[in-house]
Formats: sequence, structure tokens, C-alpha cells
Amino acid sequence: MYYTIRQFAEMFDTTEHTIRYYTDIGLLPCQRDGGNRRVFDEESANWMQGIVCLKGCGASIEDIKEYCRLCQLEESHENLKARYSIFLKQREEAYKRLKEIQTTIDYMEYKIKHYEDILSGNISDDSNPKNWTMETRPQKHDL
Repeated sequence: MYYTIRQFAEMFDTTEHTIRYYTDIGLLPCQRDGGNRRVFDEESANWMQGIVCLKGCGASIEDIKEYCRLCQLEESHENLKARYSIFLKQREEAYKRLKEIQTTIDYMEYKIKHYEDILSGNISDDSNPKNWTMETRPQKHDL
């Protein structure tokens, strides 16, 4: 079965522009029909699924290119280790993003509690930057 670029983009919830970009840089194989339009088959879908997964992990285009390049080489222990190392790197990056997200969540929890204290009358309203002075302005460690 073959898919048009529109069908293919819809399958992967992306844009036609993104699909063209991936084919232009050699990440995504496609064929051309009689009108020189890109058409995609099941192999293309397999590659696109891999690209989507790696993008979802936060991989850069360079890392995805390298992964795809390695997948096209002859299978070997060294090749397998190289692909594995890409995922190790992505896991490390994911843990960094997770830590950043947890810091943001902690800050939001602090601010929500602070607003709840203000709204309940437990503390005075010090939340509006237009009312801060040099002495009352929260410092970075307060945030």
C-alpha cells in the first residue's frame, strides 16, 4: 500500500512540511509516482515510526540521522553498541528534563500554597510585582 504525503502526515500527526524535510535530509525513504510526487510505503512507515519515537525522546536531528545511518549499515556488535549509546544519551537527557520539570512543579506548588495563604488571609498580599520594592522583591532562592 502506498500513501500520499498528506495521508502519511496525518498517520503520524505531523505536517507535510516535516515529511518533506525528513525525506530531503535523507532520514525518511520515499518513492516517486509518475507525477514525481512523494509516495510512502510500509517501509517508510517503519522508518517514520522510529523517527517519531526518537523525536519523542528528545533526540536531535543529528542523533536521529546517526541512528538511521547505523541502522542501514551491516549488523555488528559495534553497530549495536553505537545505537545503544544513542539511547543511553537520550535517557540521560530525559532525566535532566525530568529534573527541570520537577523543579517547575515544586515552584508551582510553592506559589499555589502562597496564594492560598494570601487568599485565606494568613499573610498579606505580596504577589504583585508592581508593589515590590528592592527590599521586598523575591530573590532567586525564594522562587
